[in-house]
Amino acid sequence: MTTQDVANNLVTMWKAGEFIEAGEKYWADDAISIEPFAPNGGDTTMRGKEALRGKGEWWEGAHEVHGVEVEGPFVNGDRFVVRFKMDVTQKDNGQRFTMDETALYTIKDGKIAEEAYFYGGM
Repeated sequence: MTTQDVANNLVTMWKAGEFIEAGEKYWADDAISIEPFAPNGGDTTMRGKEALRGKGEWWEGAHEVHGVEVEGPFVNGDRFVVRFKMDVTQKDNGQRFTMDETALYTIKDGKIAEEAYFYGGM
């Protein structure tokens, strides 16, 4: 499976709202996720499928997502970029905001080896 194939499959799943399912299918067991800030008071870098699963579960538990737009994928070699625009409410304080996020994914052996997130408009 090429990087383009993986990227296309992931974007299709994300557009269908299948974020958890996409991670389970495509994260490598030793995948790395890098955030510009520490989610939920944790570390900015998470390692391993279990840690990434936990981050996703925290996100879903802490936010209500009203809508998501997915742009891309934009592929270059073994990497691709996707832009997400999300209409989100934080459950703990009721604050609603639009999140503009770009993610860079590196693919190895048909799996996400690394994901890095970049934010704007928060």
